[in-house]
Amino acid sequence: MADTPETAETTETPTAPAPARKTRNKALIALLILVLVPVVIIALWIWIALGYTYALGERAGYIQKISKKGWLCKTWEGELAMANLPGTMPQIFTFTVRSDSIAHVIEQNAGKQVSLTYEQHRGVPTSCFGETEYFVTGVHKTGL
Repeated sequence: MADTPETAETTETPTAPAPARKTRNKALIALLILVLVPVVIIALWIWIALGYTYALGERAGYIQKISKKGWLCKTWEGELAMANLPGTMPQIFTFTVRSDSIAHVIEQNAGKQVSLTYEQHRGVPTSCFGETEYFVTGVHKTGL
């Protein structure tokens, strides 16, 4: 009779750790959803904003400024002075350059008359991709 209570204790299986493991898994899944869903949404937003071109165009004028700036994300930012009539105040067209090779061509033509080909991307979520929505894709020297 002394063996009966011992066998009864050894045949019982503990069920207490299973609910703790389930709640731990649910908490991990909830945390992953809270982190991954916003990251995926932001990545899709950036992909669509940079992949879809709202407008294409070309502007001519004098390169007034080109510089690489930013604290964390360095981008090429520039200004093109467009004079409609001699003696009038020029309009300033601010732009962003994503390609280093195009930025160097623009640097070499600073102060000279050029024509810039650009794409307009609206809704880019952060200035890490550029401070403006106009991204220059080509440059052609037009003046002497």
